[in-house]
Amino acid sequence: MKKTVLFWILAVLITIASAVYQRMTGPTYPLSGTVNLDGQEIKYKLERSQESSQNYLIEINANDESISGILFWKKHKSNDEFTQVPMHGTKTLNAELPAQKRLEKLDYYVQLSKGDNLVVIPNEKLVTIRFKDHVPLYILIPHIFFMFFAMMLSTRTGLEFFNKKSNLEKLSLWTIISLFIGGFPLGFAMNGLAFGEMWGGWPFGNDVTDDKTQIAFIVWIIAFYLVKKNKFAKIAVLIASLVMLAVYLIPHSV
Repeated sequence: MKKTVLFWILAVLITIASAVYQRMTGPTYPLSGTVNLDGQEIKYKLERSQESSQNYLIEINANDESISGILFWKKHKSNDEFTQVPMHGTKTLNAELPAQKRLEKLDYYVQLSKGDNLVVIPNEKLVTIRFKDHVPLYILIPHIFFMFFAMMLSTRTGLEFFNKKSNLEKLSLWTIISLFIGGFPLGFAMNGLAFGEMWGGWPFGNDVTDDKTQIAFIVWIIAFYLVKKNKFAKIAVLIASLVMLAVYLIPHSV
């Protein structure tokens, strides 16, 4: 197998792995697990992101008509008392969290009971759910594509460090173009639609997602400049690709 083909395969695999890791460790990934109530295992999956246009329906499959449940919720980081909502249904218990305005959050948990036995879902912490407005697929899909296409190109460019006949300039340029398209015009559009603000990073705010995109873009601009000047070109793109990888491993902000 030619080294070039091997590098592309590695770049694709690293990109896929980083995408899965970022998704599963992010603060909006559903919280799932299992609890035991009176010797019976009950699985749960609780969402941490919801569109502001509709209530969030929580469903717990208890598989036991003698199990009842109560949903507790309050505004995030508030001193309010928890609102209690009895769960309906028999074997499948359900209750709704009320829809909130975009950017607003609720803290919630579920309590199940069977006779004198009680169990809380999740075990030791509250679940925080954030509400956002709808983002059309024609914005969301291109944004995701270009962001991870940029990640793949960044990784592939960094691997040129190990290639004697490197093609740094073209690969670096395409990395920057892809990152710009995904992170800025499409990123602006997605943030504006979902949260009502096009940019929440420095110097206007401290949104981690926006800041890390900005850092990666600046580092790649510097690397491209050094490639054009033929000064420390290989080490520059290697460092830029590692920074990009580190940035992508940081979960999206809440």
